Amino acid sequence: MSSLAALKKLRLTHLCIAITFFISGLVINLVQLILHLTLKPFNVVLFRRIMYYLCYSLNSQLLFVAEWYSNSKIHVYMDPDDLKNFSGKEHCLLIMNHAYEIDWLAGWMFTEKNGVLGNCKAYAKKAISYVPAIGWAWYFAEFVFLERSYDKDKEIIARQLKEVFAYPDPTWLLLNAEGTRFTPKKHEASVKFAQERGMTVLKHHLIPRTKGFTASLPTLRGRCPAIYDVSLAFKKDAKNPPTISTILNGLPVEGFMFIRRIPLEVVPEDETAAAEWLQNLFREKDRIIDSFHTTGSFFETSGFKEVPVNHFKYRPYNLINFALWAVFTISLILYYLVSSFLSQNWIGLSVAIGILLAIYIMMVKSINMSKISKASSYGSETQNHIKSN
Repeated sequence: MSSLAALKKLRLTHLCIAITFFISGLVINLVQLILHLTLKPFNVVLFRRIMYYLCYSLNSQLLFVAEWYSNSKIHVYMDPDDLKNFSGKEHCLLIMNHAYEIDWLAGWMFTEKNGVLGNCKAYAKKAISYVPAIGWAWYFAEFVFLERSYDKDKEIIARQLKEVFAYPDPTWLLLNAEGTRFTPKKHEASVKFAQERGMTVLKHHLIPRTKGFTASLPTLRGRCPAIYDVSLAFKKDAKNPPTISTILNGLPVEGFMFIRRIPLEVVPEDETAAAEWLQNLFREKDRIIDSFHTTGSFFETSGFKEVPVNHFKYRPYNLINFALWAVFTISLILYYLVSSFLSQNWIGLSVAIGILLAIYIMMVKSINMSKISKASSYGSETQNHIKSN
């Protein structure tokens, strides 16, 4: 093992990354708060343009870890004509499978190459909005935070989508229609649900929840011209598993993504028909993923026409952004620790060490929360959750 590879596996290295991310995130949150109070009421367009760069500065630090630090790659299969539209030229709703710890990160890797990382938004649980740094950043960036109560969420979706797609630059909104990450236990419950209702059993997905999708359609029409269906897969026999721990240890992962553009007007306006359209979309996605895992190709047995693969180079902005924040935050911490020690400010030193310990604990908890084994209890409650849809 090289000295650089050994360095990437050290907890101290991981702590330095966490310090950079959390402290820079709090600085960004403070700037967001000030602009939210002083600029947004008078010039919402300028406010949202600035939000783009602030969100990019925070989100791209995670892409630095994925790309420059771990040398991970994503291969994107997409029709060339669709790619031209997709390259930051239109608002869109992305529907993506949710089977991996880092599927969101893989999506970000692609959006960054198309210049829209700062305007990427998602449907997310309201609890996330209370999380310092990333959650607060998303709150100020007007993510769609849901309460898991359909009556309340229907109103939130209608209101928030008007805000999201009023942004001056193209905005991409992610919907994980399965509602939670795929696990064997959740899949077993999903299969049982499908069998009891005579529905097609999905091998690689959970039965999608349709109410959030159908509730979004009236507001999407006229504002968002297209849906982009994203099917992401990692090889099951890959040397390095697609996890947060893998990339934090500096080990590369390799993902494969098939993206297709679907004009929004092809989705039926009737709610029942639109719900069935989404179910059929996931049946198609299941064939696509099954083809990949059985043949190594998205197209061999899925019935979809083969499209070329696109390889994207790493852009230097993630590296530069992280380096600047790292120098600022680590220097700040070291200066405070040394000055407190030399001046015998034991209270200040204790507070600083306590903050570092808290950041370390948050880092460990964040990693553990992302693990599939730590995923939600959806598996034991699938019937109730799906029935509500």
